[in-house]
This record gives sequence, C-alpha cells and structure tokens, in this order.
Amino acid sequence: MRDLLDKESSDPHAADAVARLCYLAQKSVGSLVAAVGGLDTLIFAAAIGEHAAPVRERICHGLEFLGLELDAARNTRHAPIISRDGSRVVVREVKTDDDLMFARHVRHLVSAR
Repeated sequence: MRDLLDKESSDPHAADAVARLCYLAQKSVGSLVAAVGGLDTLIFAAAIGEHAAPVRERICHGLEFLGLELDAARNTRHAPIISRDGSRVVVREVKTDDDLMFARHVRHLVSAR
C-alpha cells in the first residue's frame, strides 16, 4: 500500500488500486452496518489500518451519514482515537501484532493434531 500511495499521482493503475480498495472497504462497512442495524465504533487495525492515514481518511469519507466524523489531525498522527470529539461513531486505530497472531494460530493447529 505504501508503494501504491507513493505512485498514485503518476501511475493511474496505482491510483485505481487505492480507489478500489477504499471503495470495497466502504461497501463492506455499509453492508455490515445494514446487517447489524447501526454502528457505534469503527476500528482500523493491521498494516493498512495502522500505517495508512490517507486510506483511513478515504474510507471514512462518504460514511459521514452514519455519524462518523474523522479528525484529520488525529488521523495523521495515528492517535488511538481518530474521530472528532462528539462524533456519534468512534473511530479507532488499534495496534496489532500480526506475527504473534499467526504464531498462536499455527500453535493451535499443530497442537490440535
């Protein structure tokens, strides 16, 4: 994603890839909100969720009708809560340890045998 963001201004394929990812994420959020009847917290995690502020901003843009108000400064500095004070939907950035989770899943699968 870092490479795509770096190239998107000069490479239409990179720009399209970023736009499609953001669109698909928005679509998924919308589908899940409809299925569960609302949204009170949106969490971004893992590599893109933790390190790609522009992607988080683009995903949230257009979801304001749900009561989601992103704080641009908090988003840019990767604060734990990146929504504005008073936003009906809290938007969080959660640090994850993907390697630890992979190791736990592998250990569980191996020990199950």
